[in-house]
Amino acid sequence: MDEHPNVGVVRKAYEAFTSGDMETLRTLWTDDIVFHVKGLGELDGDYTGPDDVFGFFARLAAETNGTFRVEVHTILADDEHSTTLLTQHAERQGRVRDDQIVHIGHMREGKTCEFWSAVTDPAGAVAFWA
Repeated sequence: MDEHPNVGVVRKAYEAFTSGDMETLRTLWTDDIVFHVKGLGELDGDYTGPDDVFGFFARLAAETNGTFRVEVHTILADDEHSTTLLTQHAERQGRVRDDQIVHIGHMREGKTCEFWSAVTDPAGAVAFWA
């Protein structure tokens, strides 16, 4: 079975994020993209538009002294949705956290237009980011 084209779009987005290529990310998102962030303490919120999301990424990097990273395990996608299983790593205030997480995306015309993140240990994530 052939891979759905949106799997490639999402994979390219994670590769761009990992390499710090925000211009490529911008081309893979709609102009009205919304990131819904929960479980990250003061970073919780809804970030609208690429520039707002990039601001969130900058805060995430600052809070973790640049240690935040993700390791993608599996990407599933169809015309309207994507699901990515991954490990998220961060170090903060002398603590280390590795979470198994799920990212869910809503796709529109081959671009991500909305994004949610779900952690497997919400209480541990809240404590880490507090």
